[in-house]
Amino acid sequence: MAEKEKKAQAKQAGAKAMVRIRWVRSAIAAPVKHKRIVKGLGFTRLNQVVVREDTPSIRGMVKKIPHLLEFVQ
Repeated sequence: MAEKEKKAQAKQAGAKAMVRIRWVRSAIAAPVKHKRIVKGLGFTRLNQVVVREDTPSIRGMVKKIPHLLEFVQ
């Protein structure tokens, strides 16, 4: 039992904050820059949810196209 507890603590110590993002509006009529951001976040289809690290770069990408994306809890 002690080994399992140590492994669980190690996972928690190394765990990074993650954020779930959903693509909610089509990028068909959006500028090319917006389409590239959607692709850069890893989306391939509408209403898809992706999990990414909560970093300033990811937050900045989402901030550029808030009308196309939403955060999911």
